[in-house]
Amino acid sequence: MNISTRFIALLLAPGCLPCLMAQNHPLTPESQPVTILNPHPQAEGDTTVVDVYKIFVDNAPKTFRVPGAPRFAIEGKNKKFYLGIGGTGKVTLSYDWGNPIHNGYDFTTSAIPMQQRKGDGGLVQASAATSGLFVNFVAMPGSKNQLGFYFNFNLTGNGNNYGFNLFYAYVKYRGLTVGYDFSLFSDMAAAPPSIDNEGPCGFTAIPNTVIDYRHSFNSHWSLGVGAEMPMASATTGRNTYMVSQRVPDIPAYVQYAWGGGKSWVRVSGIMRNMLYRDQVADKNRDKVGWGIKMSGSASLTPFVTAYYQAAYGKGITSYFQDLYEGGLDMVPDGNGRLEAVKAWGGYVGLQYNISPTVYATTTYSHVRNYAPRYTDGTTPWEGQYKYAQYALANVMWQITPQLSTGLEYIYGRRVDMDGVSRHDNRIQTMLQVTF
Repeated sequence: MNISTRFIALLLAPGCLPCLMAQNHPLTPESQPVTILNPHPQAEGDTTVVDVYKIFVDNAPKTFRVPGAPRFAIEGKNKKFYLGIGGTGKVTLSYDWGNPIHNGYDFTTSAIPMQQRKGDGGLVQASAATSGLFVNFVAMPGSKNQLGFYFNFNLTGNGNNYGFNLFYAYVKYRGLTVGYDFSLFSDMAAAPPSIDNEGPCGFTAIPNTVIDYRHSFNSHWSLGVGAEMPMASATTGRNTYMVSQRVPDIPAYVQYAWGGGKSWVRVSGIMRNMLYRDQVADKNRDKVGWGIKMSGSASLTPFVTAYYQAAYGKGITSYFQDLYEGGLDMVPDGNGRLEAVKAWGGYVGLQYNISPTVYATTTYSHVRNYAPRYTDGTTPWEGQYKYAQYALANVMWQITPQLSTGLEYIYGRRVDMDGVSRHDNRIQTMLQVTF
């Protein structure tokens, strides 16, 4: 058995073990009616009770941005499967001033224009691009062979001009998640709520094609490990260039939860192998990237919920959403090779539960990299991104279980290596319907 075969066997072996599902976002309702459109009578002698809402939520992503369960579902004969189709209709209206970001749904601090024409200091935008549909399918519910499929898309695929964008497409079976999902290095349930579709600049929230395994030992302890598609992004020098990547990124985590799953702390790590070409030596070279992270949420009181993340590493800027594809995993080292860049990022958010239907959120985030000075990069060192800040405050009102609205203010600031900085302010509102 060669090394590759052993690695695959080791990764897939835990799939034979029973497991519990991953952490839900604190905003996920504990229960919600799901109307069965074609109810079947219980088979004679069958006393099985299926919590349809729970199986849909367990199969769904752990983010507040998409509904976990549909309002309506189709039931298979003898309750062998459940199929739900639902979606979100979300319309936002915003006004930016400062150096406006030309995107009506994502407030991405790395996209703040560093050069701007006089007179362009304000911008009104409206968008329905984060509206979308999902399919949630669960077969053999409640059994050890429960099989799930989840598919979701929205309309953010062509910026402000709308276009298909695949958000999720994965299969779940015995703890394995295979398909297109957010990286295991992303703790999506720990994201502070916002109207902004992007969220904190220091959030490690990147979608990827994954083979991930999660296992819960009991109501407190759980772990996860995965193999995910490599996505190295570098600023190359005069005699270097990126080549196709051979080795998957390997994320893993250990988590401890308490308070019935409403609070948790997760410690995560990731290892990467990034390959590039040294034209002087006429051979491929590699650099190892690594990262560590702590994240989670805590119910501090019945009225206050905290969200947090802190991450640090070398060669992991592709995992910070503000630095994704920013060319900062590696940069020239001045000796004809590339070196991995140190970076850190994080956020803290507080949710204030004013009433059962109204809450407010405040969030602060920071991300920074330490790319050394170089002279022959494809992007000049002086114009490289150095750090960014992101601050948010909002008030959200759940008018009905299906209808919500809110008002939000965001401040963002980007600073480049040469010390030049620009900022943007945004105030926005939304109307959202889920079904």
